[in-house]
Amino acid sequence: MGNPSVVRIEAVIDYIEGHLDGKLELETVAEAVHYSKYHLHRLFTSTAGMTIHDYVQRRQLTEAAKLLVFSDKPIIEIALICGYESQQSFSSAFKAMYKSPPAEYREKQSFYPLQLRFALHRETTAAVFTMQDIRLAEKKDIADWMSLMRLVIDGYPAMDEDDYLAKLQESIGEKRALVLRDGTILAGAMAFTYSPGSIEFLGIHPQYRNRGLQKLFLDALLEIYLPGQEISTTTYREQDKADTGHRDMLLQLGFAERELLTEFGYPTQRLVLPPKIQ
Repeated sequence: MGNPSVVRIEAVIDYIEGHLDGKLELETVAEAVHYSKYHLHRLFTSTAGMTIHDYVQRRQLTEAAKLLVFSDKPIIEIALICGYESQQSFSSAFKAMYKSPPAEYREKQSFYPLQLRFALHRETTAAVFTMQDIRLAEKKDIADWMSLMRLVIDGYPAMDEDDYLAKLQESIGEKRALVLRDGTILAGAMAFTYSPGSIEFLGIHPQYRNRGLQKLFLDALLEIYLPGQEISTTTYREQDKADTGHRDMLLQLGFAERELLTEFGYPTQRLVLPPKIQ
């Protein structure tokens, strides 16, 4: 049977997935699955790593992006299919997430999901992890790593999977990719560069985000792989609606804001962690 709260959230996700064409407020979902709003909000957020509102919006906009690229339906029709009451409210929400208006996104003909349906693990353990649980990634980790990347999408809605896979294989070959597993589950992964020291990817499975794994990966990087080095990374700019907490997590870990950038046409910001004093 596994974790009962995960089983409950799976039922919630089933309901959401079957009603993406409607207005899915917390109250509606709570009523449908017979929970109090408060309890459902707390349970969903702690299990999935984001609120129901964020999950619903990201799923609806992903379905909209798919229809923009793979169908000829008018934009107003796509807006209504994906739960929006007007083209204006849809266009505004779409641009906030995908960084281009629906018509422009359609012209590019390049679909990338902002949020895939959540696949949760029932068999997580309550293990307390240490830095010793982190190891170098191997080729056998690639399939799970790609699944984790798609789940956390802490990159931006402009991902080229073939390009990402090629870079991941290179990172594994050059021993600059780290993983932490909980049995068969890939709980976290990090890819980095040696010179200059930077984090290219840091993904923690939502069900493990309150277990301190982000700090474990960072400690391993600072103590074993990049001692005495400044470490930089890029993330969402402040108040980017597509960010579900990655930027705040980096700031809490001690990163400081640096210059604003644009990468692959996406507005980002560089963050820097000063060297650890030995």
